[in-house]
Amino acid sequence: MKALRRILSLIFIIWSFLIFISAMLLVLPFIVTCSALLRGKKGDDIIFFFLNIWGWIFCTFCFFSIRTKNKKAIKPGKAYIYVCNHNSYLDAVAIVRAIPGAFKPLGKIEMVRVPIFGIIYRRVVVMIDRASKESRAKSVEQLKADLAEGQSILIFPEGTMNRTNRALTEFYDGAFRLAIETQTPIAPMVIINARNLFPRADPLAARPGTITCVFGEPVEIYGLVAENLDDLKARVHKRMSSLIETYG
Repeated sequence: MKALRRILSLIFIIWSFLIFISAMLLVLPFIVTCSALLRGKKGDDIIFFFLNIWGWIFCTFCFFSIRTKNKKAIKPGKAYIYVCNHNSYLDAVAIVRAIPGAFKPLGKIEMVRVPIFGIIYRRVVVMIDRASKESRAKSVEQLKADLAEGQSILIFPEGTMNRTNRALTEFYDGAFRLAIETQTPIAPMVIINARNLFPRADPLAARPGTITCVFGEPVEIYGLVAENLDDLKARVHKRMSSLIETYG
């Protein structure tokens, strides 16, 4: 039975990959055209619409469902800095389908090398080369510009995919320093079950199922200064840990 399950998982992975690429190819011309003709929040909103189509196609034909909890905590039209845990390759699809409204994520520059995906990635993500001080500074300025236009952004505060057995690893300062400097509220959210459905450590255990995205109450930043950074980071970490414990 174990061998049969792994064979079925392999078939499922191949099927999911083909759907992933096919959906990307479908929306690619629209995203490239929008990024070439439109700038700023209006262009990002339209691009996000097509990303949602991509996410819907992938989830529908690969038998994943995305469930949200406490979505009413997010006020439509308000700019947030979303911070989210990162455990699985499925997180990208879950986030696109769960977050109401467009957002600009911060992502690693290395991902532009992925065929097809990289073409879209460079048009929707604020890229950062963590080894370059100049790149880090430039990405921060871009994120600030997006927030000033009323565009939400998303940062994985753990910095990279969590490969440990802990629910959350330690957070980097970046998202919280940016929130204080721009006085933008932080919207914590957690993704539940994505790692179980598509574990990075054992891809042949992949299977369809339900991913739950839980939104925490936004953390207001008004009046906070640089000296409050560590306290803010600890408060958000505790809130996200509590959400994972409650819903996971």
